[in-house]
Amino acid sequence: MPYVASLCPAGHLPHKGGDWQLRCFRFREKILDLRKPRLRLISPPVGEMSGPSTKLGTEGGVQGRLRFLLKAILVSMLLLTAILPARAQTVEELVRQLPDGGFSERARVVAQLAQTGDTRLVPLLEALAAGELNVVEATGQVVFIRPAGSGVAITDALTGEAAGEVGAREVERIRVNNSLRRAVRTAIGQLTLLSPDAGTRAAAARAMFQAADPDNLPLLEEAIAQEQLDWVLRLMREAWAVAVLRADATAEDYAEAVDIIAARGDRAALGILNAALPAAAAEMRPTIEAGIAAIQYRLRLLDVGQNVWYGISLGSVLLLAAIGLAITFGVMGVINMAHGEMVMIGAYTTFVVQNIIRTSAPWLFDWSLAIALPAAFLVTALVGIAIERGVIRWLYGRPLETLLATWGLSLIIQQAVRTTFGATNREVGNPSWMSGAFDFFGILITWNRFWIVLFSLAVFAALLFIMKRTTLGLQMRAVTQNRRMASSMGIRTPWVDAMTFGLGSGIAGLAGVALSQIDNVSPNLGQGYIIDSFMVVVFGGVGNLWGTLVGAMTLGIVNKFLEPYAGAVLAKIFVLVFIILFIQKRPRGLFALRGRAVEA
Repeated sequence: MPYVASLCPAGHLPHKGGDWQLRCFRFREKILDLRKPRLRLISPPVGEMSGPSTKLGTEGGVQGRLRFLLKAILVSMLLLTAILPARAQTVEELVRQLPDGGFSERARVVAQLAQTGDTRLVPLLEALAAGELNVVEATGQVVFIRPAGSGVAITDALTGEAAGEVGAREVERIRVNNSLRRAVRTAIGQLTLLSPDAGTRAAAARAMFQAADPDNLPLLEEAIAQEQLDWVLRLMREAWAVAVLRADATAEDYAEAVDIIAARGDRAALGILNAALPAAAAEMRPTIEAGIAAIQYRLRLLDVGQNVWYGISLGSVLLLAAIGLAITFGVMGVINMAHGEMVMIGAYTTFVVQNIIRTSAPWLFDWSLAIALPAAFLVTALVGIAIERGVIRWLYGRPLETLLATWGLSLIIQQAVRTTFGATNREVGNPSWMSGAFDFFGILITWNRFWIVLFSLAVFAALLFIMKRTTLGLQMRAVTQNRRMASSMGIRTPWVDAMTFGLGSGIAGLAGVALSQIDNVSPNLGQGYIIDSFMVVVFGGVGNLWGTLVGAMTLGIVNKFLEPYAGAVLAKIFVLVFIILFIQKRPRGLFALRGRAVEA
């Protein structure tokens, strides 16, 4: 055996008797015994593969290698299965899993849905929490349902697409419990409160402020820690504070929550602190009471500012209604009792224009007021010129007959409108840019009144330009100061009278366009403003535009400050008594006109 003999090479044998041979032989046997297991894995020389023992060793080595290889492959597959992530399920697949399993399995699916960040899931989850989500048993489709004939109409809960009709027994409601509802609320918060869109986060914070649910505290704290925008952070902290006031919080958190709510300072904050006061601990009551006192003081200041805004809004309406009357009364000396009907005609012109746009060009509805303004001005101006040429020009110098004639004309116009359009109120819509309201440092301002204030100031500025910078305005001022002298200088006073009456009536028509956005459009619309218009003209000064502006704003603000204490009717009575007493002292009003004829 060459392989074994090589273990004791001849060159290393000692030259002594038989002992060394015996020792060497035993040494060889030990070495062979140690190497026997390895013979299965070591290929022997080619010349020694003929023995039976060698053949058995070779077959055992192949089987061992196969078993080892199979084990290695199996372990590798198990490791890869554990290490590699599972295929991400789509939102549609997760939604279809909602009806499966028990409440805990559904809560797990809801958590996975929240991790997708798909905001389409918000209505679906809200319906699930409300117990209004259903599944079609035959297909597994998750749907909303509504009654439709003998069955129900189904709508895909995720896409919102109609999916036809099925029998009422073919759908089953997905059941929920309180634990699942909490999971759904958390998921909705994650989809909205942790949304990448700031508007969505703000809306979620406002909703949580209204809910005031202590279960939302962990999610709110997580969102507050991640929020970067100050205005969204403020909303989240307010939602956190109102939830803390309803939870078993520490004294530090409770005090911080009271400070946050008190800093909000509106009526909702006052209601929250008033509700929290009875259940508060004795050591926290002084803090809450101090917050309530601070909010009440701020609200008193806001009430003053709100009343000022209401007064400015009313004053702008009075300005639009009275400024045309100030011109005609100042230039012509005519007490026009039909002036309110010019306002009413302007409002009905707006109604007609909007009806035409609704039926012929609905895409122009947001521009309906811009189209109605020149139309109302032209219609009412033409009506005013016709009244002046047909009736009033025969009654100059006879104020009582003029008053009775214009009062009769007002009744005729009212009845004509009532016959044409009916006695009921007519709907005039608000364009999108005049709908809604906004908050200005705690003062609520509606868009329609805001634009009316700007419009009234624009009309005032345009009329001031006409009076100061045009030939017609120069002639009107000349006739107002001294009619005879103006006539002797070649000014055609009858033409000036007609144009003045037409201009005043046209401005009243513009007032009707504005009033159609805040008042009922009916045949009696103008009657509510004619008396107030005369009071504004008399108080401010006949024929003086600046006096009309100051008088309208003053009476509007005073009236709104008196209404909370005396009521709307008594407030107007007090204003009327004040004007009577005022004109006893200043018969020509705040800003009296100068001129020989006027002073005479």
